[in-house]
Amino acid sequence: MHQIGVVTIGRNEGERLVRCLRSLQDNVPSGSPIVYVDSGSTDGSVAKAREMSIHVVELDMSVPFTMARGRNTGFQYLAEHFPQLTYVQFIDGDCELLPNWIEAAVGALESNTTLAIVCGRRRERFPDASPYNRLADIEWNTPVGETRACGGDMLARVEAIKAVGGYNPTMICGEEPEMCIRLRRKGWRIERIDADMTLHDAAMTRFGQWWKRSIRGGWAVAEGKAMYGQPPESYMVKEDKSGWLWGAIVPALAIGLAWPTHGLSLLLLLGYPVLGWKIYKYRHSQGDEARNARLYAFFCTVSKLPQVLGQGRYWLNRWRKKPATLIEYKPVPMTGSGS
Repeated sequence: MHQIGVVTIGRNEGERLVRCLRSLQDNVPSGSPIVYVDSGSTDGSVAKAREMSIHVVELDMSVPFTMARGRNTGFQYLAEHFPQLTYVQFIDGDCELLPNWIEAAVGALESNTTLAIVCGRRRERFPDASPYNRLADIEWNTPVGETRACGGDMLARVEAIKAVGGYNPTMICGEEPEMCIRLRRKGWRIERIDADMTLHDAAMTRFGQWWKRSIRGGWAVAEGKAMYGQPPESYMVKEDKSGWLWGAIVPALAIGLAWPTHGLSLLLLLGYPVLGWKIYKYRHSQGDEARNARLYAFFCTVSKLPQVLGQGRYWLNRWRKKPATLIEYKPVPMTGSGS
């Protein structure tokens, strides 16, 4: 097997990080370099990684942290210290690499030299722990075959990542699809194969966490459209319009015109169950179980409000010319116990 390196990133992932690193040591070829990039953890993550003989890079936290910056840093470390590498496995610190993934992914890349990235099925470790975890598990189930983008977990060709200069380090979210756009513009392709790749631990147990995650999604929509909304990409144009329509325009008209229309404008709110029904029918037709399709449709409809908040937050931030900061949905400990 060709030389493979691994980049994993994290911040205060605790036992999730330990599970991640153990899975890498168990499932990548022996001798493959594994680098962990830490972004200011206070829970002893750095010490745990070093105890496991993992290469560790600690980011300078005086510079705004982004996941893209973390991945770039890890990739650069591998390129400098292990220039013979052909492939690099990117994986988030709250994920576990599954057995047989590397073999399947390398096989796909070897069989088609135009492929820059291969991804597989990411699953939630605890999908039934909360409706929000189950939502994430549904989201990860994307169609098999050639695709326009991937997520944070994937096996990539080192040559391709170098060709586009890696991730955009200024982006606080949506950096993976953005890099994929640049790859495709250079003639590279991305494919999702029918293979289990990773287990993810979203650890979302509260509505507030889901709300923040949806705000972050809205930011990604707005920034994506701002960068690549023009043809031929027309990236995130539909999602952006949907956010503004259902998250702002419809509720503003329904409530704002309630008095002069003697309440008739409130009928506009009936559009939401219609929207939810359409989403349900689509997801069910794509193979989702009825209960999953209902769950997804409900939260997708409700998410229009936090989504538009994220879109507005992006444009306000841009107007003020302020640097973007992470929108985190997982609680971050204020102090570390070192355990």
